[in-house]
Amino acid sequence: METMLTTLRKIVQEMTSYSQFSDAVQSLVAAVKEAMDTDVCSIFLLNKNRIEYDLAATDGLNVAQVGEVRLRTDQGLVGFVGRRAEPINLEQANQHPEFHFLPDSGEEAFNSFLGVPIIHQRKTLGVLVVQQTQSRKFDEAEESFLVTLAAQLATVIAHAEAVGDFGVQQTPFQSKEDNCFVGVPGAPGVAIGQAVVMHPIANLDAVPERDAEDVTLELLLLDRAIEAVRGDITNIIEEFSASLPKQELALFDAYLHMLDDNALSGDIRAQIQRGQWAQGALKKVIREHVGRFELMEDPYLRERGADVKDLGLRVLAYLQDIRDKKIHFPKNTILVGEEVTPAMLANIPADRLSAIVSIKGSGSSHLAILARAMDIPAVMGAIDLPAYDLEGETLVVDGDYGEVFTRPSAKRLILSKELIEQERIFDEELTDLKELPCITQDGWRVQLWVNIGLSGDITRSLDRGAEGIGLFRTEIPFMSQDRFPTEAEQTGLYREHMEAFEPRPVTMRTLDIGGDKSLTYFPIKEENPFLGWRGIRVTLDHPEIFLVQVRAMLKANAGLMGELRIMLPMISSVNELLEAKELISQAHQEVMEEGVKVKAPQIGVMIEVPAAVYQARLLAKESDFLAVGSNDLTQYMLAVDRNNPRVAGLYQDVHPAVIMALREVARAAHTEQTGIGICGELAGTPVGAVLLMAMGYHVLSMNATHLPKVKWVIRNIKRSDARRMLARVLRMNTAEEINAFMHKQLEEKGLGRVLPHHHDL
Repeated sequence: METMLTTLRKIVQEMTSYSQFSDAVQSLVAAVKEAMDTDVCSIFLLNKNRIEYDLAATDGLNVAQVGEVRLRTDQGLVGFVGRRAEPINLEQANQHPEFHFLPDSGEEAFNSFLGVPIIHQRKTLGVLVVQQTQSRKFDEAEESFLVTLAAQLATVIAHAEAVGDFGVQQTPFQSKEDNCFVGVPGAPGVAIGQAVVMHPIANLDAVPERDAEDVTLELLLLDRAIEAVRGDITNIIEEFSASLPKQELALFDAYLHMLDDNALSGDIRAQIQRGQWAQGALKKVIREHVGRFELMEDPYLRERGADVKDLGLRVLAYLQDIRDKKIHFPKNTILVGEEVTPAMLANIPADRLSAIVSIKGSGSSHLAILARAMDIPAVMGAIDLPAYDLEGETLVVDGDYGEVFTRPSAKRLILSKELIEQERIFDEELTDLKELPCITQDGWRVQLWVNIGLSGDITRSLDRGAEGIGLFRTEIPFMSQDRFPTEAEQTGLYREHMEAFEPRPVTMRTLDIGGDKSLTYFPIKEENPFLGWRGIRVTLDHPEIFLVQVRAMLKANAGLMGELRIMLPMISSVNELLEAKELISQAHQEVMEEGVKVKAPQIGVMIEVPAAVYQARLLAKESDFLAVGSNDLTQYMLAVDRNNPRVAGLYQDVHPAVIMALREVARAAHTEQTGIGICGELAGTPVGAVLLMAMGYHVLSMNATHLPKVKWVIRNIKRSDARRMLARVLRMNTAEEINAFMHKQLEEKGLGRVLPHHHDL
């Protein structure tokens, strides 16, 4: 088994070292043919029309037929494997009813056939085939080997297809117009702009291929970087010579030797002299050396590959630092990166940022939520986008459909500008609604509140007519410091928001850390953080943190007319609610004893986990209000990590199970005559707002950006019509069916302007 695994590693390692896809697949077929000791290995790939397979590479058939041989998807054994989506293993292939002879291919001499499908995200991309003259059935181990290889190959092929380097006779990525990369909608809207790529510090994988403009200069830069690393290592040796054992210090001596001209340094210089820039040469050499170590049988030697990579990263960091220049952000910047973070946005002038594209992340990640709050179109999880080749390129970003267009055509630009202008005109019309109440045409009143976290959100929220704060994310000030903020600091911050919204109600969520939100000075390291120590679980275990925060909230409300509502996150049992209520009562008593007169707050429960859904009536009886956190509730109901782009398609906020849960929570609250609201992203969507209003949610809390459109929809519909829609929706079986039905209903009622529009060329 170890030998097979090593062979597999070697084949994949060699394949990924090629920059051209055609070279990579040719190396793969040669390696597979040798590893399986067979006569032929070939790869057939579905071409763009999706109705034919092209012979993309072969070792054993007529190489001249690569790119010439085509098989329909309903033709031959290759088509049979693709249709069945499972391996086909035949001892006498030419006797099978699906056999189709390929003239001029040279396959007439072969009898044995083993074909396995290459599948990526449920889509068949091609078929990997081995053949042999001798009649024999390939054994189970050989079949398993080929299936495993095809599964790894699928990712490489999917990426190559996305960037246009796919198949055998296609236009390369750089010269293609309107190349579309599909991710996940992050924040709505369309934007046209110039890509600014945020490069991670010292990430070899992020280094692009590039020719050296000046070989002598690149050699000089390399020498400077290597000398800087030598100096660092020498300093480490001197500093720890007395405290570290000799065998540990020997590792650093080995690092110094690796940098010699007869080792890594010499290999990198040779690559530069062949025309590669210094960073690209470093990447290629380090990959080759690491690859050799990873193929070694001895575990100790295999681990030494990590030392080589570490050394490469040290050199790369200096190369990047030497070249470091101030990033220029053009007027219409589209920020592109492997994993764009909220911190990156802080470096860009707000009036220059037009859109965000992140290779990692999902539509419900915190970056996407922030983008929606800032009214910036965003596409997340665009995993096949060649981000590091896009610097300075013009892009069209469609945040409604999760699409990024590179090298947009003149027609694409015209249509996109039309969409942007239509949206601008509609936004201007919506400003007239600011002072008007949110009441349906048949008199049902809905409160529209905002989710807020930063002081900068205050003006934006009030300008859009917010009637209160439905979610104040108190963890944000905790995240911006290197220690827990004091009671006085918290009081000042909370007071600023309460005064700004006076006399409107303010709902403060107690500290909600854990999961994907961490504090540098209070790290929580867990195998499964979303099912771990987070939200109320943390603060009940640390009452000293909880009490200080609640006291600050109470003091911030002293002398104000607005109602203070304290909301408890991640409640999964009544005991947690009762314990939190006791602590809040204790904090209130302490504040009163200090002479600060303040009325007792309203206490509410966030419904975020399935357990709370099924105990909603009991929780409603013991609290003043319920507030559904639909982002986390959807995540936990569907068992889908909302930050994982691989399963982003499974995160559906109108999934029938989620809709039923939302309806049950509303019913429980109504039975106990307890206020019911929602503060997840669903409330800010036209479809979600209509369905929630129909269920009887009293408060819809959302990012301020969405508030005007939601108000426009609710003011232009009857609740009786919305309830009829809900009755139909509750009988539906899929999220797709629900979305299609609701979009059609809104269109028929003249409310289509709030729905995303898509212009196909």
